[in-house]
Amino acid sequence: STPAVEQQQAPILTQTNVDVAAECYGIIDFANTASYSILDRYLPSNVVTNIVNRRATAPFTSLADLSTVPLVGPARLKQIEGGARTLDYIDADCVGIVDGIAISRDDQTAIVALVNSIDDSELHDVLPDAWNGAVNLLNTRPFTTAQQIADTAGIGDVSFRSIRNSATLSRPLEALFAAVNAIPSNGSYGATTLRHFDWWNIASENHYYRDDKTCFGLEPSSVPYGAAIRPNLANAAEVRAAVQNAVAYVNGNTLIPASVRNAGFANLDTLIQGRSFKGCIITYENDPWSRNTVHIYVDTVTGFSVMTETWWAE
Repeated sequence: STPAVEQQQAPILTQTNVDVAAECYGIIDFANTASYSILDRYLPSNVVTNIVNRRATAPFTSLADLSTVPLVGPARLKQIEGGARTLDYIDADCVGIVDGIAISRDDQTAIVALVNSIDDSELHDVLPDAWNGAVNLLNTRPFTTAQQIADTAGIGDVSFRSIRNSATLSRPLEALFAAVNAIPSNGSYGATTLRHFDWWNIASENHYYRDDKTCFGLEPSSVPYGAAIRPNLANAAEVRAAVQNAVAYVNGNTLIPASVRNAGFANLDTLIQGRSFKGCIITYENDPWSRNTVHIYVDTVTGFSVMTETWWAE
């Protein structure tokens, strides 16, 4: 079937901010193509009538679109999912609808891995409007399913979607960062690039010989001791320049395959375009014969974060 072909060609993870994973698109196909009598097995007749009348004007394209039909809410969406699964429109590769989005099995794996390992500061940045939810996740983990995460007090549709996005949307960039980190150092210089990290602990760490910090956009209580305050936030150009510098610093433009570099930077551009970032720029020396430079950037709304560190030593 067409959905099966699309599933084989789709990314393993959901890499755009959609509400239906490719592996779950059979839910939408079921709503678009199942006959009235089949839909009537799983839904009240008045709901079926509304769905059939609406799809006659335009096919459904998303769960949000399907939810615009009168009488179709979360409970009815789960019933539609049930019909789609029973009739093999979807299979085990689709976990199902969780807090308003349909996630794949691989999405679930990534979501669970992120929530079980994410640092406190990053999780609160990913969930800026769900402080209690973030605390409850940290206190309750480890989790084994996405549903357990969604069922945690303080986690709703918006929060769960933010977690999914943090877990899956930056994988090409993470592949680029992994390639940078894998380049061996000769002991004289090197670079580290990170997508997930505890920025507060890094920024607040003290260094022995020299410790220059300039921060921007942080809450007063989060400003590291002794840091200078820069009035302007970082923009996309500044973030990209820091990543480009780290890649070039270790000759990544030659040592890393162009396909990995191009995909990583394209992914980065998508995630940072038009965004604003808080963070810190840190230059430190633990002795007179070495220097490290750290750039930390955190999206002020989504919590998307990147860190680069370059160093040299005599």
